[in-house]
Amino acid sequence: MNSEVVEVQVRAVLPLEGSFAVFLGNLEKVFVIYVDETVGAAISMFMRGVNKERPLTHDLISHILLAFGAKVERVIINHMKGSVFHARLIITAENQLHNKKVVELDSRPSDSIALAVQQNAPIYVSADVWSAVEDMTETLEKIEKQGQEAKEAAAATEAAADDDDDDIEDISDAEIDAIANQSGIKPDSDSYDDGYGGMDDDDDEGEEWKKGG
Repeated sequence: MNSEVVEVQVRAVLPLEGSFAVFLGNLEKVFVIYVDETVGAAISMFMRGVNKERPLTHDLISHILLAFGAKVERVIINHMKGSVFHARLIITAENQLHNKKVVELDSRPSDSIALAVQQNAPIYVSADVWSAVEDMTETLEKIEKQGQEAKEAAAATEAAADDDDDDIEDISDAEIDAIANQSGIKPDSDSYDDGYGGMDDDDDEGEEWKKGG
């Protein structure tokens, strides 16, 4: 591979309204390509290693290539016109006589990226495209920061819920008796399971008391 191309990786795949944003780049720069929902979802699943009950379109293409002894060698995003990108999909095949054949196909970048991610093939960008695309590094960093903060907030909420559950489990027998007495229920020694919450009732009001007190 010559110096006229730059190798990139898929940094993130984010769902939008009616499309997906695929962030490509390296430590120097990150840029974004917008793809349709179907391909964006496929790229995301390939990145996360999601097991699928039935093969999707790109799975089928990969299976066909494999059946003929072929594979995706690399992808080159080689042209950009406005916001539209073009790519070349390079496929290699080797027969039983060890004769190697290289095929280069015109392809949508979205399909090429999906196949490259699925087969762990490298993705390159031509120098002309690389110099022309807008650097979205800061935007991606902000999105990743917001995502991390959202995860931490969700984790804190879950931890707080667990603490509340622990508080319930720590209620003493005396407190249970007090709650029961306030509710007009007279528990006896055979009315509890593991200390509380297992009283036998025939009405809905009693069931509600067991659930939450």
